[in-house]
Amino acid sequence: MKRRFAQVDVFTAVPYKGNPLAVVIDGEGLTDEEMQQFANWTNLSETTFLVTPTDPEADYLVRIFTPSRELPFAGHPTLGSCSMWLSHGGSPKRSDEVVQQCGVGLVRLSLAGTRPAFAAPNLLRSGPVADDDTTRIAAALRIDETAIVAKQWIDNGPGWVGVLLESADEVLALEPDAAAFDDLKVGVAGAHPDGSNYAIEVRAFFPDVGSFAEDPVTGSLNASLAQWLLAEGRISSPYVARQGTALGRDGRVHIHEADGEVWVGGDVVPCVTGTVDL
Repeated sequence: MKRRFAQVDVFTAVPYKGNPLAVVIDGEGLTDEEMQQFANWTNLSETTFLVTPTDPEADYLVRIFTPSRELPFAGHPTLGSCSMWLSHGGSPKRSDEVVQQCGVGLVRLSLAGTRPAFAAPNLLRSGPVADDDTTRIAAALRIDETAIVAKQWIDNGPGWVGVLLESADEVLALEPDAAAFDDLKVGVAGAHPDGSNYAIEVRAFFPDVGSFAEDPVTGSLNASLAQWLLAEGRISSPYVARQGTALGRDGRVHIHEADGEVWVGGDVVPCVTGTVDL
């Protein structure tokens, strides 16, 4: 069956400088196995499938798959899927927002600004990082534990633990030991100098079925980083985070607070559109 399909670049206004996402707009009727197999074939960090929601409050339901498993939530798939749902005829129930259903529940996306933005979901795990985990993280990042300014569990689905370093330069200088991460998914941030176009530099490291990767631009991580750093007064809203520099990308994540919520925005650029046989 031919299904509408797009590959988009997220968190960038310049094609091929952000984080790519494959979106099957007509995901209805596919089995879990078929979705997982196609996501494995695309070999992108995430592939999404849009289907009819089961919650009456939602506009659509998105299934999010890595090449090896399904995720309850991820940021750039949320923005990219919403953009493709709208551009392929989706009509939201509300004039100013879209409500996405996914594994973590309902996620609201604002249409009020110049770019789509999602409300950061509640954390599934928060709080202090144990000393033994801190030791493992420092070893995996190949830094001394004293270089860690702050750390906290900031898991909103993928399993992130957040680490704050003193500066953006320290973040960019990291040469992690892939074998030492084990099951840890570590997001690292450091401040840019005052007067820069960006507030922080972000990098995201994660293992996945025996392999290790760095994510180009990560919405879920930036969402939970913002919740943590804003709550502790370590950063002020609004701000722009830069990510992907170490990989030759140039991602931009736009963060702002409104009505007690953290909103995560980013541009979406279609790069490939057409149909796929599934």
